[in-house]
Amino acid sequence: MRLAWAFVAGALGAGVLAWWQAREPQAPASAPASDAMPPTAADRGGLVLYRWRDEHGVVQVTDAPPEGRPYTVVDVAALERRNTIDPNPALEAAR
Repeated sequence: MRLAWAFVAGALGAGVLAWWQAREPQAPASAPASDAMPPTAADRGGLVLYRWRDEHGVVQVTDAPPEGRPYTVVDVAALERRNTIDPNPALEAAR
């Protein structure tokens, strides 16, 4: 009798597993509409980094903008969404 219940439980488990694998994934409720632009880190009050060069030409990345130097704002949220690194144009041109 125990062997019969083991077969029933196994068949039921296999059915549940098959249903779980075949179902359509649900979109999260907080997902933005596809035509809406996602907010940037600065809009959300998130992490903002500044990229600039010091007096020796070394690239610095800080959380506060430098005084008296040109800098660019790094959109950290975009980097997290992208998960890739852009190739260096100078290296690509040298190939």
